[in-house]
Amino acid sequence: MKIGIIGATGYGGLELMRLLHQHPKVQVIDLYTSSEEGTVFSSKYPHTTNLYDQPLLKIDQEQLSDYDVLFASTPSGVTSQLLPPLIGKGPKIIDLSGDFRLKNTNDYEHWYMKTPAPKEAVEQSVYGLTEWNTELIRKAELIANPGCYPTAALLSLLPLIKECLINPTGLIIDAKSGVSGAGNTPGPMRHFSETNENLSIYKINQHQHIPEIEQGIEQFGNKKTPVTFTTHLIPMTRGIMATSYAPLMEDVTEKKLINCLKEYYDGRPFIRVMTDTPKFCTKQVYGTNFCDIHVKVDPRTNRATIVSVIDNLVKGAAGQAIQNMNISLGLKETAGLNQVPLFI
Repeated sequence: MKIGIIGATGYGGLELMRLLHQHPKVQVIDLYTSSEEGTVFSSKYPHTTNLYDQPLLKIDQEQLSDYDVLFASTPSGVTSQLLPPLIGKGPKIIDLSGDFRLKNTNDYEHWYMKTPAPKEAVEQSVYGLTEWNTELIRKAELIANPGCYPTAALLSLLPLIKECLINPTGLIIDAKSGVSGAGNTPGPMRHFSETNENLSIYKINQHQHIPEIEQGIEQFGNKKTPVTFTTHLIPMTRGIMATSYAPLMEDVTEKKLINCLKEYYDGRPFIRVMTDTPKFCTKQVYGTNFCDIHVKVDPRTNRATIVSVIDNLVKGAAGQAIQNMNISLGLKETAGLNQVPLFI
């Protein structure tokens, strides 16, 4: 296959390149940029020397239609205008930017504070939460890859909400991410002296992933409810831990919650429901497409604590995008994604 990556110099693009390089069906990977045309990729990222010594390409609308799959890993607001003319013109399109995730374009405008994509393009897009939207992903021309936080939260919560085991009213999601989730553009949140040995809370009640999580709960869990979602920055490179606190419905036990999760994700290679584990941490999924889920019940408060961990750059971005590519092209779901977690 011939692959194009728009926004190849960001962390998401870099991770796409790393994973696709190992994919058994990929022969060509072309790298596009909007700001560093002609720069040799390996001069920017020396660890790719002798692997990607090609110059970065200028984005050209005509050239983009020549690929089997086109990945877009850009900041929000770029692909909303760039991608719609390409829909149905050749390549499968997988957008990691967020421009096509929210079906309500007014919500996009409010939360992202940018001009939304054309409504008809948004309506054509398929939300790429792989384990929950597989059949539509198979037929999609444009896949809106989920955000990293919504991936971690929704995968751990949706089975329990759908089966009415937890009450989503009053749901609190407390999430923490490594610094790579903020991208590679220099800024105060990415300055070593301000992030090292520090813990920051940000975008309180204003994070753009809030409507995406609520949309996912309504779409897949059949419940319409606001959620409290709070994000923190941790001084580590990769990883997300989403810890959710939810009231239990009547007569629900910890065993019921665990069995529900296991039944829903039976046969799904990247979801691991962990029980009786002495510790539960982000390192156990580092560098991989796994989402690990753990749940405990506190009978004193009649609440469940539901924890999930993902690598924000893999299952939260590039890995899930490749998983979606595999499904949309009828390939083995795990192709190119069989990495063992890098624990040390």
